[in-house]
Order: sequence, then C-alpha cells, then structure tokens
Amino acid sequence: MNKFDQIDNFTAELLDNLFSGRNLNADPVSPQAAKIRELFSISALDNQTGNIVELFKILKLARASQGFSPLAFDISRQDLVDLALKHQQIDEHRVSIGGRVDKALSIVSEAGSRVDWYLEQKDVSAPSGIELWDRIEQNHLRIRQLLGMSMEDWNSFSGQLRFAVESVETLGEILNLPAEAIEEVSRVTRNYRMRLTPYYAGLIMPETLDDPVLLQAVPTGEMVDNAGIEIPPVAADHSPARLIDQFYPRVVTIKATNMCAMYCTHCLRIAHIGKKDRIYTGKAYEEAFKYIRDDSRIRDVLITGGDAFMLPDEMLLRLLGELDSIDHVRVKRLGTRIPVTTPQRITRELLDILEMSNDRKPLRVVTQINTAQEITPVSREAFKQLSKRVSAVMNQAVLLKGINDTRVKMWKLCETIQEAYVRPYYIFNCSYRNPQFAHLRVPVKKGQDIVESMYGNISGDAIPRFIATAGGKIPLHSSNVTGAEGRELILRKPWSGEEVRYPDPDPVEYVRHDIAFNKFEKNDGHEAGDQEQEQSRLRGQGQNPGTR
Repeated sequence: MNKFDQIDNFTAELLDNLFSGRNLNADPVSPQAAKIRELFSISALDNQTGNIVELFKILKLARASQGFSPLAFDISRQDLVDLALKHQQIDEHRVSIGGRVDKALSIVSEAGSRVDWYLEQKDVSAPSGIELWDRIEQNHLRIRQLLGMSMEDWNSFSGQLRFAVESVETLGEILNLPAEAIEEVSRVTRNYRMRLTPYYAGLIMPETLDDPVLLQAVPTGEMVDNAGIEIPPVAADHSPARLIDQFYPRVVTIKATNMCAMYCTHCLRIAHIGKKDRIYTGKAYEEAFKYIRDDSRIRDVLITGGDAFMLPDEMLLRLLGELDSIDHVRVKRLGTRIPVTTPQRITRELLDILEMSNDRKPLRVVTQINTAQEITPVSREAFKQLSKRVSAVMNQAVLLKGINDTRVKMWKLCETIQEAYVRPYYIFNCSYRNPQFAHLRVPVKKGQDIVESMYGNISGDAIPRFIATAGGKIPLHSSNVTGAEGRELILRKPWSGEEVRYPDPDPVEYVRHDIAFNKFEKNDGHEAGDQEQEQSRLRGQGQNPGTR
C-alpha cells in the first residue's frame, strides 16, 4: 500500500494546508529555520512522539504566520508522511499526527481560553478559607483573647457553644462594623436569634462589609423590614405526623431538634428556631418512628432540625439505631452545617457512631456550604474524616445574592468542596416563602446561567443540580420552567406533571447594592447614581440582569 494511503483524513488535511504555502527558501540561519531542521533530524532518529509533534506545530505556525511551506526548510511531503506514520506507530492508541496537532491541541487551546479568566480571578474574587488561613488564624487568636477562651475551650464543641456570640455587644467587640450597623443588628435581634461560634466568627474578614460569611451569619434590617405577610412555616402542609415532613412517598424528614451551632440569615426553617434550644420529648420521637414503621413504602429518612449534629452522641446513637431496626428503611441521611460552623464537633466518638450505623445500612451526611471561604484546613479535615466513615458526604448550597451568585464564586465553591471530600449535590434557589430574606434571592435565569456554565468547564461530578423548593424539589432546567405570568414562573413537577407558580425576584431589586451592611459604606454618590441609571434602563428594556 502507498504510504500516502496509510494516513488518515486529519493528517491529509494538515499536510495539504502546510504545503499550500510558499516554497521560497527561508533564511537558513534564522532561529526558526535552525529549530525546524534540528527537530526534523531528532524526530527521524528518536522513538518519541514529542519531537514529531513539536516539529508539526512549528511548521503549522510558520505556515500561518509567514506563509512558508515545509519545502522552504528543505522538508518534503514524503518526509512528513514518514514522520506521521512513525508517530502513529509509536502512539499506544495509534493517534495520528493530524488528529493530535490539527484537532486535539487546537480544541484544548480553545477550551483552555474559556477558563483562563476564571483561573485568573478565582483566588482573588472567591478565596477559600484555606487560602485565607493565615488571616483567619489571626482572627481566631484575637477572638480567643477577647472572649477569654482557653485552647481547651477553643478545641472543644462544648467550649465553642459556651462562648458562642449571641449578644450585639460581643459582636461589636469582635467585628469592625460601623456603629449604625451594630444598631441595626440590635433592632433585628429583638425578633430573631443570632448565634455565631467563635470559630465561625473568625472566618469573617472584619474589614469587609460584604463578606460572604458575615452576610450569612449576622442578621440585617431587611429581616424585619421585609417581613410583611405572614407565611406558614415551611412544610406546614406536608407534615403528616409529629416531627415528620413528607413531600415524596418513599422519603421522610425527622425534624429532631430546633438547635443549630449558628443561625443562618437565610434559614428556611426560621419559624422553627424559636427563642429556646430544644430536644423534644421521647413521646414526640416515638410518634415519628411509629409513622415510619407503619408505612412500608418509606425507604429514605433524613434526620435534620435544626442541625442533626447538635444532638448528643447518645441521642444520635438511639435515633440511628431505631432507623436501622426498621427493615424497609434502607438508607439514612443526617443534615448538618456543623462541619463548617463548628468542626470541633467531629470527634472520634461521633465518627464511630456514624461508621457503626453505616455498616448496617448506608448513611449519608448532607451539609450546606455556600462559599469557598467556609472551607478551611480544619473543616476540610473534618469532611475528610467523615468521608471515611459514611457512604457519602453531599452539599446542598443555597444561591444567595452577594455571597455566591457569580460564575467565579460558584465554580470556586464547587471545586473547593469537591477537593474537601464533599460532593456538590444541589443548589437551591433561595426560598420565596420567607420574606425575611427576600433581599438575598437571585433570579432563576441567573442561577440557570451559573449552573449551565459549569458544563465542559469543571469536573462533571462537581456540577450540582439547580433546584427550587415549591411543594417538593423541582429541577430548574429550562424544560421545567414552562412559562411566566408577570414575575411568577410556572414550574412543572417532573414526577407528577403538576404545575405550580414560583415567584421570581424583581430584577431591579436584584441589582441594588445598598443592602445589608453595604448601606453603611461611604461613597461619593457616583455608585448610587450609576446604579439608579442601570435600574432605570432595566425597567425600560424589561431585562433581567441575572442573564447577562
């Protein structure tokens, strides 16, 4: 067979392109000519693909930039056919030189340019707690001294809870917030609980008014000002038994406590928190387990709250043991935010309990991490240890304005938690049921853009599903958003075909900057003016800034 007939179409196209250039001799003493001749000589002698690839790359560049064909360097088509076949014979998978140089490397280069902007920005715009660790350690030292905590207190779960920041006065001591901001927090805490563990408070960069941890942990005036229409507690219409929520026939949730180590400003269960921490009566738990035992369809049970890891070890041991004794319950989940808010809770004793239950039936830990800043060397180690003892550790993030509502921030979050042994599972669109945190909501189209932008740019198993809670978890794929009436989207439940209305945030309100602690920022008025013009433009054009 003729050697020309042995090359594939990719290589034939590459050669045709190379030899369509000028054949005039290049300057023989130029660095380019010397490099090409050197590569040609080495490629003919060695048994590696690298020099052959480099030769074809530089010939391709000479053709594109100067119009030279290989003949200008005394290299014939037959010479290159011989090298092409040699490359294909050396390569373990018989990849052709045309496929590699003219296709694969071009595709890689083009794809790389899509993420270069992210790689340049991610550690600046969305630093993780690992990258900020030196500053966090300084914060921790300062907070420890201010609160009079010993190292024993600091490194224990009980110590973190005992010294938790619950008063505005203590908050003012450890965070450099303007006086007006402290006054506003005081106004809010008359109605809503505030609690930060000293460890979690140390993740806040005190000089940053829009710090993503600060916005999640410290309540702002909007929580009072937005609270207009009273909405029933979440799942009030899906609670068939005491402590039980049930949206699906085979899955139930046990709300085992109202306690959390810190109270989030976007808490879906804000109505359940109350003024006092509670572990419920034995009778309440008995009724919950009776409901589960009596329905053999139930397969999957989530223990949450509050926070499941706030329960004492002996209580967790009992609850998991009850579930393990029910034959039709096949998998269990524990909902917790404690590995990022108070990783000191992840003790050997707790891990032993989890492993024992996981050995009986799969046990998964479901957490909520909303910003890469929450992953520190300490929390990463906690997740690493958890991942060794349970069947999976999964994250359910909430899409929140100013916290994670950009491509850079969400990509960085998903990659960071994946590297911390946690699987990105869901991104929830911030609930519309609670007017207290309407200022943190993000338009659905913005969330769709963020999630869809991940495909092809980050690892496939680092891409979560985008979900709305509206009588169950509804995927926010374009195919499930069937229409819109005013600012209400029409969502289709894929499991039943039922359509529900889902209020979308006002796009003009979404671009407002003067919310939460940013309202106390001093500026010369230009920013506000520019913002007002942008809002006016959006009103006139009917655009949603979340899609840009």
